[in-house]
Formats: sequence, structure tokens, C-alpha cells
Amino acid sequence: MQTDTKEPVAVGETLTEVMEELQSSSRGFIEANTISGTLHELNNKHIIPVFVKENEPAISHGEFIDATMQAVSGIFKGETILRPNIRLSHPIKGRTPEARNKPASALLEHEKTLYYERMAFMIEIPSISNEVEGNRLNLTIGGVKAYNMDSLMTKNSEQHFKVFIGFKNLVCTNLCVSTDGYLSNLKVRSIDALYRAIEGLVMEFDAVHTADELQRLQEYILTESQFAQLVGRARMYRHMPDGAKQGITELGLGDAQLNAVCKDYYTDSAFCCNADGSINLWRLYNLLTGANKSSYIDLFLDRSANALNLARELMGALQNKADCWYLN
Repeated sequence: MQTDTKEPVAVGETLTEVMEELQSSSRGFIEANTISGTLHELNNKHIIPVFVKENEPAISHGEFIDATMQAVSGIFKGETILRPNIRLSHPIKGRTPEARNKPASALLEHEKTLYYERMAFMIEIPSISNEVEGNRLNLTIGGVKAYNMDSLMTKNSEQHFKVFIGFKNLVCTNLCVSTDGYLSNLKVRSIDALYRAIEGLVMEFDAVHTADELQRLQEYILTESQFAQLVGRARMYRHMPDGAKQGITELGLGDAQLNAVCKDYYTDSAFCCNADGSINLWRLYNLLTGANKSSYIDLFLDRSANALNLARELMGALQNKADCWYLN
């Protein structure tokens, strides 16, 4: 694990400003039906959803990102922290009361309202990095917020968040998320509780262990026939009776994404198969996480963690010469 010490980022009112000045990854880490956003837009131009029965504000996307930034800057003092890369989807548009009878084409900017139902973001720390097969991996923290998971039509209640810490592959912007660094169903009522949960996850994450595990993936190789078996079994799984699925790790990618994996198996410049059709598990894992970038925001992190779980299972089977349903 490489660590380059920098001057600490100030915590407080100037934190956002300092982060905004630092260079950020511009490529999308998720692509399906998303657009890029900025923290300034979220905090200053988007309305905040409320719990309808009390008109109490929900925790906004901007507050979620701010809480994460505060936790990250406090824990990683002295490290380089890039501004958040934000992706948005499912816009909820509205208008002010005085503009209710205007045609959409005649609306003025101040008469329009907007917020996005779903948001994903990541904060990159390039001064903490590792390398696997020539791919630089930067430590990355982020999360997903989808208001469709909350009961906003009721009184103030728990909201759902997804938070992760893992690595980002700079070759392809694929995120390496493990269940060890992932809160898949965090429920909180306040920003303080959200901050404490994020802080706890980040502090407990064993970056060295995860980096070592990612390193080991390149040591294990699937033959062409084993890759074909894996893809075929993955397609079969979703059609099997529920009872037959017991004890089998699901590969959560859909048919279109599996098609992308098969195409990239032959054509991806960084992670394609060898001349004999063999492929190591590191490359296979990146084919899976690369295809996952076409997932919707609310499924993205679950599928990312699922991809590493499957890679772990394959590695264990190859290492121990054990049975694995996907390779049998």
C-alpha cells in the first residue's frame, strides 16, 4: 500500500471549497441513465424532499455527501482528498405556484424546481493507493441515496443509505467494493447518526487486507471452457427453482451485462483473455465490474460487492481444488 503524505485538508466551513479546488476524476464510474452533478448544484439549486405528513425535510443528497466528506477529512488527515464525483438519475421536476398555468417552454429558471430521486458519489484519495497487474487502485469512499427506498408519505422516519469504502481502478474507473467495506442498508433518522455510521465503516475497513486479496486474484486462471461454463451457469441461475438456488452465490448481472462481459472477454484492451482463451480472476473481475457500470444507481453497489464475492468463491475453488457450481 502506497501512501503519499500531503498537507492536511482543513475541516469546517472551507472543507467543500478546498476539495472543489482539487482535481477530480472526470470519467463516470457509473453510466446507466445518469448525468454528472456538482455539490454546489445539489446544495443551492435543488429542492429538498420532505416527509409529507409533517413537512419535515429529509436528509438531502448534499448533506449526505457533506457528512461523508467531513468523516473522510477527519480520518485521513494529511492525505490528498479529491472533490466528489457525483452521478444523478431520475429527475423529479416541478414548478412554483405562480407558474402553474404556464406552458413548459415559457417557464423561467426561477419558476422551475428540481431534485433527483437517486444519487451516487465517490470521493477519491489518490495518496493511498495500490497496484494490481499494472493497474493503479486509489482508495475511494462513497455512497448511494435513492429516495424511492424511503417512506416520504409518512411522518419523519428512518431513511435508507448505502455507503462503501474500497478502491477505484484508474485504468477503467471500475469500483472494487467488498462486503467488508459496504453498508448495504444503513437506516438513520439524523445527519449525526449518518456521520457516525460512515466514520465507523471507514475506521474499521482493512485496506491492506482488501488490497492483498485483489492482488491474489491475478494468480488464479480460468480456462476458456471454464469461462464459458461460468457464463452459461450465470444465465441458468435466474431461471432455476428457488430450492435449487440454495448455497449458490448469485451473479447479479443481467443478460445485457453478461453479453458485455462476453464481448469484452475478447475485445477489452486492458482485461481481455489470453491468446489461448484463458483469463485470470483479476481480469474477469474487472469485466464484471465494467459491465456493472450500466446498472441503475440503486443496484450498482450491491452488484459491485456481489462481483467480488463471486471472484472470491472462484479463487477459493481453484486454490483448494474444491467443487464450485459455476465451474462444474
